[in-house]
Amino acid sequence: MFAVDRVERLCSPAIWAEGPVWVPAQQCVIFSDVKGNRMFRWDDREGVSLFRAESHYANGNALDSEGRLITCEHGRRGISRTATDGTHRMLVSRIDGRRFNSPNDVAVRADGSIWFTDPPYGITGDEEGYRAESQVVGCWVYRYDERCDRVAIAISDTQRPNGLAFSPDDQWLYVADMSVIDFPTQGRRELRAYRLNGEEAAFSHVIAQVEPGIPDGFCVDSAGHIYCSCDDGVIVFSPQGERLEHIPVPERVSNCTFGGPDGNTLFITATTSLYRVAIQR
Repeated sequence: MFAVDRVERLCSPAIWAEGPVWVPAQQCVIFSDVKGNRMFRWDDREGVSLFRAESHYANGNALDSEGRLITCEHGRRGISRTATDGTHRMLVSRIDGRRFNSPNDVAVRADGSIWFTDPPYGITGDEEGYRAESQVVGCWVYRYDERCDRVAIAISDTQRPNGLAFSPDDQWLYVADMSVIDFPTQGRRELRAYRLNGEEAAFSHVIAQVEPGIPDGFCVDSAGHIYCSCDDGVIVFSPQGERLEHIPVPERVSNCTFGGPDGNTLFITATTSLYRVAIQR
């Protein structure tokens, strides 16, 4: 169905690399070093450089429809936005007056709404944020609409939600639940599918169990194939959950995104490094 080229390591500046996002206007990748409390930028011409020295323990990143950077911050326990002129401000950090746990990954829907996961990993210790008590009941998926400055729980049946992405037709939201880490006998290591109806998201089915390891971050290509992180690489699933391909990576994978001039380059964050591989579909 498609061919996969050799995986290439581009740089290794991180303690725990996460949240890659392709920025078309700059032809670059921006990614987080969660445990290093900083962010990096990479492009083909200049290689890797420091993007942000103090990132507030940034994790997942996405772009909105205007090309502005949307970032999950464990440290400030919220979602921030960096404008194209470099202005950086918090968008949302609370629901009903209570602080989120530690927003982990983020996706922007076609209508401009910002959806994000909120597991506790930034408040359970001091490696990826600041140790603190949770102020909310659970680990949910939230929807934020900046137009009316309203945040709401979109999904409440997740245990430890992490990566998330929309289908190309904007009819489905996929969410990774990696709760097996905290609940070894009863937890999940699965990709879950939610049917979207306006602002509502209703659970439909489990797409796939992800092994070895856990499903962390992932992305979806224009044909609907899901590229999901695991312990030893990236697993490619069809929208129906059929395992189509395994892309080996020499470090534990955290996340991935498509980019490059033709959109067919998969950029992968894995432990200390940023990798890329060309996908011919």
